[in-house]
Amino acid sequence: MAHEETPEHRLADLGIELPPVPPAAGLYAPAARSGSQLYISGQVPRAADGSGVAAVGKLGQDVTVEEGAALARLCALQALAIARAELGSLDRVVRVVRVAGYVASAPGFTGHPAVVNGASQLLLDVFGDAGRHARIAIGVAELPAGVPVEVEFLFEVA
Repeated sequence: MAHEETPEHRLADLGIELPPVPPAAGLYAPAARSGSQLYISGQVPRAADGSGVAAVGKLGQDVTVEEGAALARLCALQALAIARAELGSLDRVVRVVRVAGYVASAPGFTGHPAVVNGASQLLLDVFGDAGRHARIAIGVAELPAGVPVEVEFLFEVA
């Protein structure tokens, strides 16, 4: 018997296990809820073993677009872990409202949207049409700990 297509079921169907909720790295909360909005603080890609960041470097110099997209996807997985911890279930996400991606870029690099697509594609895979969101992809000189990408998220929740 087929099950209802919910975000939690889609995660299972895709064989995705969410990582542990990453700790805040400063004087902020990993998430803040205001009414029906859940803001997820900027996520940097963390190493699976908890030893620190997953990568350092700049796009267009040390990191390829494909590697950057995989790191943005990891940021989205971490955000989903935080959302699940806050809400109890990703099935309470009504829609993804906005994604903001920051890409540490070497001079002349302009492929920011392709990098942030790594996060956007995961959200579409997990939430279907409700995962289509407004977005910005910005190139920056430096990011915390030298990571190549940082992504923040805004969800509408029930």
